[in-house]
Amino acid sequence: MKKGILLVNLGSPDSPEPKDVKKYLGEFLMDERVIDVPLWARTLLVKGIVLNTRPKASAKAYKKIWWKEGSPLIVLSERLQEKIQKQVDYPVALAMRYGSMTIKEGMQELADKGVDEVFLIPLYPQYAMATTETILVLAEEIRKEFFPNMKVTDLKPFYNNPDYIKVLSNSIAKHLEGKDYQHLLFSYHGVPERHIRKSDITKSHCNPSPKGCGECCKNQSSAHEFCYRHQCVEVTRLVGEHLGMTEGTFSSSFQSRLGFDPWLRPYTDRTIERFGKEGMKKMAIVTPAFVSDCLETLEEIAMEGEEIFHEVGGKDFTTIPCLNDNEEFVALISKWINEWATAEEAVIA
Repeated sequence: MKKGILLVNLGSPDSPEPKDVKKYLGEFLMDERVIDVPLWARTLLVKGIVLNTRPKASAKAYKKIWWKEGSPLIVLSERLQEKIQKQVDYPVALAMRYGSMTIKEGMQELADKGVDEVFLIPLYPQYAMATTETILVLAEEIRKEFFPNMKVTDLKPFYNNPDYIKVLSNSIAKHLEGKDYQHLLFSYHGVPERHIRKSDITKSHCNPSPKGCGECCKNQSSAHEFCYRHQCVEVTRLVGEHLGMTEGTFSSSFQSRLGFDPWLRPYTDRTIERFGKEGMKKMAIVTPAFVSDCLETLEEIAMEGEEIFHEVGGKDFTTIPCLNDNEEFVALISKWINEWATAEEAVIA
């Protein structure tokens, strides 16, 4: 069997123009694992309300962060792909869950090169319905329909992998070198609390308190394998431990909520606001749910977050880039690829 690699990231509009943003948002928000309500309700919300109100505002935000080469997320993902390709002996393709760089096209690219055994790498450290799960489900549907003889193995969430924690910690330390800050905030993309309960394979572990989802994450459980919140706060804990940070000088929060249902708390924007109101003058923020910088990191955090902090009296707001095409991260993914290939060859032998 000939092996190949498929990297899969979130995706992006083809341009920051409202028509392309509307098309992208329509595909993204109509995914039943993103907005997990009955089809009729999702259609009413997305096509009846969101797509008639949000594309212009989102297009304006995309224009703020758009690069000459195109979407930052796409460009950075392509750089990552190119660097990995130089370090492994297997063809490496790139696809997006949403947008024009489809998973089907990525699998076809590999198939055209004779690949019939694929190592699929969702570019998300943590597991979530709206990220890893939707990629794996769609990839399997495509495999069954178009590539029935192709074997696909996926990389499991690597949020607590010691090597990943080391790479992430090194990146954070590098970007904070020489910086004076009072608190490091780890901001993760938010999801509705119900997503956490739906992902609970035990159907008995998740028990949100009046303060919100999270109290039960402190207790050991097999549910943690699919618990997005646990995996996020575990990244924060492990990085804090690796860097020898003092308790109280770092914490977790969640950004990008949508609608009126309870989402994971505390909310990033309100946390930034609270810090400023409490007299904090210097803070830093990192976004470890994202491998590549994108709208949510470059605009929502680096621009809107900083504006909120300054409005309430804050002074220095340091934004730490995602891992992007960080050389250590490239080497780590390449190592995982080679380990997978070696293991597969051993099984065949």
